[in-house]
Amino acid sequence: MLAAAWPVRRRATGETGTALPAFVDHHVHAHLVDLSALPGRGIAGVLDLGGDPAALARLAPGLPRVTFAGAFLTAPGGYPGGRSWAPDAIVHTVSNASRHPGEPGGARTAVDAQADAGASVIKVALNADAGPVPSDEVLTAILAAARERGLPVVAHAQGTGQVERAIDVGVEALAHTPFDGAPSRRLTARAAESGQVWISTLDIHRGAARTRAVHHLAGFAARGGRVLYGTDLGNGPLPLGVNRRELLALQDAGIRGDALVASLTDPWPARSGPDGVRTFVAGPAPADPDDIATWLSHAVVVPTEELSRVD
Repeated sequence: MLAAAWPVRRRATGETGTALPAFVDHHVHAHLVDLSALPGRGIAGVLDLGGDPAALARLAPGLPRVTFAGAFLTAPGGYPGGRSWAPDAIVHTVSNASRHPGEPGGARTAVDAQADAGASVIKVALNADAGPVPSDEVLTAILAAARERGLPVVAHAQGTGQVERAIDVGVEALAHTPFDGAPSRRLTARAAESGQVWISTLDIHRGAARTRAVHHLAGFAARGGRVLYGTDLGNGPLPLGVNRRELLALQDAGIRGDALVASLTDPWPARSGPDGVRTFVAGPAPADPDDIATWLSHAVVVPTEELSRVD
């Protein structure tokens, strides 16, 4: 039996099943998908990791609950600037390490712009495969400014040495499980021990990149690392709602049973999950742990008041 699950009946329909805490997708891009479809397919909350902060701040309250990073903070000419899916409003160029508020191109100015719009995290692009990346001085200044605002920093780390940089400098979360290179066991252990969060996003990969990502996530999880379910929704043809393939890949990385549910229900960066709702899955939890991923993929979001516990 899953520790967070309890048997319930839906009052309106009489259907019996299992209630779990609300599910969260910790990596989406709201401007590229229909968020309204997600609750009917099991997702009650999302973390947007790259969007227009002004547009995100204007989203109406309701489901899914949206927390966000705002724009990508990147070096001049850096990722994801110039891409068709990345309009100018979702890219904020940081050209210097100034920690003075309002300094044009400054690190503090970039962080304040996202925080003032209501961001819950700050996203920095360390994608050396796609262009220049912030210098060590700028990256350190971004982290310092974010910490002054009480916000964790999430990094897209890709390219030679970028995962290592993110771990060394103390970035709080990786937007993607490392999928290139091979972080050393010592470095992976240090990431886990420091409390760094890795967001899964395994299903966006195929072939060798997927194999590497699953392997790296397995090592991180085995060392006690905190793993969050995230899909990078909006990046290619991914299903709206709970992604069975993502869950199966997490299982391949050894994240099973209660750990799999924890990756879905962890409210990070919030302190608690979406209010007034639960995840409902018809029927009891499977006895075979290998069947849990498929079972969870049939989840829907329902109001807590609609559920009554069955003893």
